[in-house]
Amino acid sequence: MSEHYIQIGAVAKRARVNIQTIRYYERRGLVSPEDHRESGYRLYSGEAVKKIRFIKNAQELGFTLGEILGLLKLQVSHRSKCGEVKRKAEGKLNDVRSRIDSLKAIEKALIELVDTCRSRAATDSCPILKSLEIGITAKRRRRA
Repeated sequence: MSEHYIQIGAVAKRARVNIQTIRYYERRGLVSPEDHRESGYRLYSGEAVKKIRFIKNAQELGFTLGEILGLLKLQVSHRSKCGEVKRKAEGKLNDVRSRIDSLKAIEKALIELVDTCRSRAATDSCPILKSLEIGITAKRRRRA
């Protein structure tokens, strides 16, 4: 029966991850071996490779492992609707847009700091270091 299964090293190679990643996914309940040899080796089906690639692709889109676990559960449920997955993706899209807005604000603050810097001045009067001491948001509140 176990001839159709592959060991963790082969799964890792095919999924392009390391063995520790697979073990971590196991601990998080994302993947599990189909069987174990008497020697303790974990044995996986070919579906494990697909699942791990799914996990990695979802991570690239910003989904957390907890969110991915939810997506995996939806994937195997015959009662789930694509609309449930869409809502999760829309939520992730909103999170990404919010992070983009935050990053744009950080970019603006850094541009302002870089523009105020007199490169040849001594560091004791460096506006960048001073702003980091008091906090950029506190500085902006005083200006408002």
